Amino acid sequence: MDEKKIGRFKNILMEKRAEVFERIERLREITLESNYRDSYGDHSGYAFHMADQGTDAMEREKAFLFLSREEKYFQQIEQALQRIDLHEYGICRVCGGEIDEKRLEIVPTTRICVPCKLKESQAKA
Repeated sequence: MDEKKIGRFKNILMEKRAEVFERIERLREITLESNYRDSYGDHSGYAFHMADQGTDAMEREKAFLFLSREEKYFQQIEQALQRIDLHEYGICRVCGGEIDEKRLEIVPTTRICVPCKLKESQAKA
């Protein structure tokens, strides 16, 4: 893959990294806010119903789940950027062939080409 195309994918990955980082920060704020409320209680003057506590617990669990998913995706983006620096980006980890650009546009963090991914999926089925 030529340098111009690599540069384009690097820009895509950098944009995605910024978006994911922003979502991670928002999710961390949500989880910290709910932990603070749990630790110090709600001092708003209103009774806190058990159903509200259950809803808050469920929302906190969802935020933790989303945070975990976003952090994994952030790591994948970082690894893809590292592969660019090592001149290994766009090379299938299975067959060593070049990954199609259309696949990289859809999944810029991928490390496997479509034919190898299909074989992998069929082997699991």
